[in-house]
Amino acid sequence: MNITNSARTEPTAEDGTPRPDGVAPTQERVVRRRPKNRRAQIAAEAASAFGAHGYHGVSMEDIAGKLGISSAALYRHYRSKYALFREELFRLADVTVAAVTLPEDAAQWSPRERLDHVIDAVIAKTIGNRSTTALVRWERRYLDDGDRQALDDKFAEAVRLLGGVVRELRPQLPRDDVAVRSLAVFSVVSSIGDHHATLPTKLLTPLLASTCRALIDVDLPAPEPARPPAEPDTGSPFMHEVLLSKSVELFHERGYQNVSVEDIATAADLATASAVYRYYRSKSDLLAAAFRRAADIVSSAIGPAVAASTSPAEALSSLIDMYVQGSFAERALTYVYYAEFGNVAAEDRVTLQHIQQLVIAEWTKLLVQVRPELTEAEARILVHAGFALVVDLGRAFGNEGVAPQNRVVTLHRTTLFGHA
Repeated sequence: MNITNSARTEPTAEDGTPRPDGVAPTQERVVRRRPKNRRAQIAAEAASAFGAHGYHGVSMEDIAGKLGISSAALYRHYRSKYALFREELFRLADVTVAAVTLPEDAAQWSPRERLDHVIDAVIAKTIGNRSTTALVRWERRYLDDGDRQALDDKFAEAVRLLGGVVRELRPQLPRDDVAVRSLAVFSVVSSIGDHHATLPTKLLTPLLASTCRALIDVDLPAPEPARPPAEPDTGSPFMHEVLLSKSVELFHERGYQNVSVEDIATAADLATASAVYRYYRSKSDLLAAAFRRAADIVSSAIGPAVAASTSPAEALSSLIDMYVQGSFAERALTYVYYAEFGNVAAEDRVTLQHIQQLVIAEWTKLLVQVRPELTEAEARILVHAGFALVVDLGRAFGNEGVAPQNRVVTLHRTTLFGHA
């Protein structure tokens, strides 16, 4: 006899008593359906996380937790964190190329109208993707070689397309001039991804647009020959300096997360990694020392420049000269200062942020005195844009004659002053 089939139970109410009608209540079963746009949700959350914490600061578990799903569910859509990261970078590249691609009816527009359309499109797309714009600027080095080359090719195509529009407006410009101006436009616009200074879109858009137009319209000076590097110190430097210099070079080339203490020891000709700890407590301590060095160079120039100048414009011009000169002399340090802030230890980050804020505030105060039509918020955006432009042009052209110091100075001044 089948005991299960022979046993009968009376239908009961919720309190356990038999129901008078003898009918069992219908049990509701919650059916969870996978959202049709789950992949898009994952991509959006990953983009936000990468933008806030960088590639190495985010795990698949972090992304899954934000979405309220399991890691296994996440891996059904993306096989790795790298795949998510790669997809976001290439999405941004495609968005950028689309922004500088003219519509079919643009053939009827004037060269100025075509340029205005492209600039406005680039600004709109960048503002719409502000939280992840910095990924392309500073994190793309974590892509595999093949992917990084493919991504760079896409952005090179965007620069080329913008250059074609610039050349229609200013056909007399040499090819190198067009390339420098095009890259300067992208740098100024994308600089909003490097900081958290806020400005309503209705004010930010015309501010960036007018700055970009000024960069296209300004007449650049003839390239000056590269200045000879400073004579090297013939004495043996302290090991503190050797380690700091070698670590900055490695952080610049590979990224902080991809450099070990063993790598630094080898570069400094030390026998073992433990020898590094005689001079610095950790790799993080080396990074903090590099940041303090960079911050001190920029902050210490402000007082003497203001004291030696007869006007805010003269003081700001002097600071621009010194910033560009220092950036050319310490390219790796300048780049690391921008790219690796998220990796600075929390206890050092507060002090460094305070120094950064003071520098920005002093430059902003001078700029508002030079251009009283600007609010402090608008001036702050331009100060950040000027710093980013110098770094980006140096990174793109290095010590080539395409963007020597005198031209970078002119573009930096144009970014801040609105003219040369």
